[in-house]
Amino acid sequence: MAEPRSLRWPIGLLLLASCTGQFGDLPAHDDGEATAPLCTAIEPGESPLRRMTRVEYDNTISDLLGDDSRPARDFVPEEESLGFNNQAAALVVSPLLAEQYMTAAEGVAARAAGKLLGEAPACRDAAGGDACRGEIGALVASFGKRAFRRPLADDEIADFVDLFRRGIALGDTPDDASTGLALVLQAMLQSPHFLYRVELGMPDPVEGDVVPLTSYEVASRLSYLLWGTMPDEALFAAAEQGALGTAAEIEAQARRMLEDPRAREAVKGFHRQWLGLAKIDEIAAGGKDPKLYPEYRDELLPLFQAETEAFLDHAIFEQDASVSALFTAPYSMMNRELAEFYGVEGGPKGDAFERVELDPSQRAGFVTHAGLLALYAKPNRSSPVHRGRFVRQSLLCQIPPPPPDVVPEPPMVDATKTTREQFSQHVSDPGCKSCHTLLDPIGFGFEHYDALGRWRDAENGIPVDASGELTQTDIDGPFEGAVELAHRLAQSEQVRTCVVKQWFRFGYGRAEQSEDSCSIAQATQAFEASGYNIRALLVALTQTDAFRYRRSLDVAGDAGGAAEGAAEGEP
Repeated sequence: MAEPRSLRWPIGLLLLASCTGQFGDLPAHDDGEATAPLCTAIEPGESPLRRMTRVEYDNTISDLLGDDSRPARDFVPEEESLGFNNQAAALVVSPLLAEQYMTAAEGVAARAAGKLLGEAPACRDAAGGDACRGEIGALVASFGKRAFRRPLADDEIADFVDLFRRGIALGDTPDDASTGLALVLQAMLQSPHFLYRVELGMPDPVEGDVVPLTSYEVASRLSYLLWGTMPDEALFAAAEQGALGTAAEIEAQARRMLEDPRAREAVKGFHRQWLGLAKIDEIAAGGKDPKLYPEYRDELLPLFQAETEAFLDHAIFEQDASVSALFTAPYSMMNRELAEFYGVEGGPKGDAFERVELDPSQRAGFVTHAGLLALYAKPNRSSPVHRGRFVRQSLLCQIPPPPPDVVPEPPMVDATKTTREQFSQHVSDPGCKSCHTLLDPIGFGFEHYDALGRWRDAENGIPVDASGELTQTDIDGPFEGAVELAHRLAQSEQVRTCVVKQWFRFGYGRAEQSEDSCSIAQATQAFEASGYNIRALLVALTQTDAFRYRRSLDVAGDAGGAAEGAAEGEP
């Protein structure tokens, strides 16, 4: 008898990933300026097979079964690409990860089986009887629909019921229903239909080989984009009714979902990766020079991260802020300990984070937060290079390539000079000049902030020179200090376009390509019409061709054939 489909898929696909290293070639991306596209046809671009990240796995297990054990915390970390850990082409499955999926499924299934058996009372006394098999079939259909995020086919249900029948013979007692159901759950939780978002689209193309996604596929795209987890009952109901087929229906659901607290967590996850907030705790590995920065302690790091996360959450969800406000806001969110670190007088008195007004001549938006300034610095001084690269790469979407055969070496610390003076060699050294003329002049604008992100007027007894210059942008010219830089960035069309690109990459799990020009234009136009409102951008991402359509492809046949080849040892 053939094995259940959910048992055949995991083995083949996971082996395929471990043999080839990926499910497809990592797509190239273009960071150049885009011209206005002529959008006369539906162009969805790529629709890669997307695997759940560790965070998505844990969220899904929690929503599916009420299990908050967070087993994915022990999984091997995802590979990062384009600054994000959810890029489909980089999410390979190693043999170790496949084993961890199996171990997690066994633990989750063992905890859930007894509870779920309450839905099959006939199985308590006669697990091998017809009544029990009928109830198990109904349970498999209802649970499987939520686990696979689509209705199961009749043959799938039959396969799982047969697996249950075989499993009850493996228990400690005859007709052990709990063991049989646990085996079914293990199979489901290791199936690609659970671990991946498998999308085939509707059977009939609307234009050429372009097909709309099914309502269930749209529901999953919405839930993982805006919540980082499986659809809720309202999304499942809309999918069952076929009420996710139009742009208006999708928009209504997206707006509803943005009012849910889970949306805040998803947005927080984006910022942790885009801005590098998740790496702030890595400062502890190298620390800060205790002779130069005796005030530093590792306990500050979670406060640094919490400040920026709380600020962005407040601005986006409480103030309904535009992207400009994120760069220019003269306030932040702090508790007592963090306010004392900043030297804020009359600040919060407790551990809760509150809005704190700051000196607008010294602080503006997230770019002057201590956590980011400390992250993009060295243990013993500030770093114009790292801070300049952060602006170029993360905020302007410009990635200057390093020259070949050059090993960068920062200048030795000289207590008689400022950091700016020490880094002057970059513009005099021909091997450094090509890159550092793009990075250092921006980074010098942050020199009023030391390696901990604290304001300073002098360094080594010498007045700070925080003059900088922007080149090869739409806001070129000299500027004085990070506050003026932040206000310039707030008015930059390149920055706004970069924000759209970064959300596209994070939301769609892939790099943008030439075929995506119309989808990016659709999102950008809606973003502009809203006054560059962040929540409006999230809604706009659900309205694009890239979100609602895919190209017709026999995914099941292609993946199944490749899986069988991998299982048989073919290259």
